[in-house]
Amino acid sequence: QVQLVESGGGSVQAGGSLRLSCEASGYTYTTFSDKCVAWFRQAPGKEREGIAVICGRMAIAFYPDSMKGRVAISRDTTKNMVYLQMNSLQFEDPATYYCAADGSMLLRKSYKNWGQGTQVTVSS
Repeated sequence: QVQLVESGGGSVQAGGSLRLSCEASGYTYTTFSDKCVAWFRQAPGKEREGIAVICGRMAIAFYPDSMKGRVAISRDTTKNMVYLQMNSLQFEDPATYYCAADGSMLLRKSYKNWGQGTQVTVSS
């Protein structure tokens, strides 16, 4: 059974950085390398939006224009881990951040497996 567990959330000052982690279990090394793993976020009253995805054995990363230059997704397939480095956090960034696997790019409804989320807040 696949399980995704996020960690690394918390409170950070505006302009600061944070690295989120997603640990995936239930995959073999081979199957994990083949997957797309994405980060989504959802702020209160807003829809869940995709902010970064990494796919396939070539580890191709994709970001929406709104996040380019501020976030970086990476993975360690030996540990079944995916990371999200976030820089220059601003007041529009507070949300619950979710890791998702077994989907397509940043199509939210395509993802089969989700973590429970980790909360990020930004203070002045």
